[in-house]
Amino acid sequence: MSQPLVVFDLDGTLVDTAPDLVASLNHVVAQAGIEPVTYADLTHLVGHGARAMIERTFALRGKALSEEQLVRQMKEFVEFYHGTMPGESVPYPGLVTALDRLQDAGLKLAVCTNKPEMLAKRLLEGLGLLGRFAAVTGGDTFTVRKPHAEHLLSTVANAGGKVEHSVMVGDSLNDILVARNAAVPSITVPFGYSDVPIESLSPDRIIHHFDELTPHLVETVLSRKRK
Repeated sequence: MSQPLVVFDLDGTLVDTAPDLVASLNHVVAQAGIEPVTYADLTHLVGHGARAMIERTFALRGKALSEEQLVRQMKEFVEFYHGTMPGESVPYPGLVTALDRLQDAGLKLAVCTNKPEMLAKRLLEGLGLLGRFAAVTGGDTFTVRKPHAEHLLSTVANAGGKVEHSVMVGDSLNDILVARNAAVPSITVPFGYSDVPIESLSPDRIIHHFDELTPHLVETVLSRKRK
């Protein structure tokens, strides 16, 4: 029998990256004379990428933003963010112990994120987590990205897993949709960057702390999906 594979989202699931994303954003927009913003100002857009955050910030301050300026701001954002990683980003409470527990039981791990692959790997490496994952794929790894099923399916393949033995763990609508589109069960956490209550998204299972993520839970979710 194939080893179960647990595929994780990154931002808002494995790691709380909001402090560094907001700091990088404020560094970049300050060069355009824009006043700093807070996490609350972005209403969870930290989970939607640099473009969405920059557009929201300019809109909040009533400033015009051309496409050319947006592209330049995004480039500067990535360069600053990359250069300061891992900064203040930290794994969520209980995560490392949960990863140990899953790996000790023989489960395989992977990451499927819409963050650029280079940034995802740099962050995980900086936190000492990269070596735990059989595959790490980003929003630019393939020609499609979450919630397209192929992003998750290709991640599973790259990790040497089987779709029927895989589970997706995430914090947002994109994570639940990519799991649903790939016919993979989903486990969702409520402490990430979803802009709607995750209960309204009907994941297969909700966990409120990584202490709940056990090999038994993974097998339970998989067995229910098979029925």
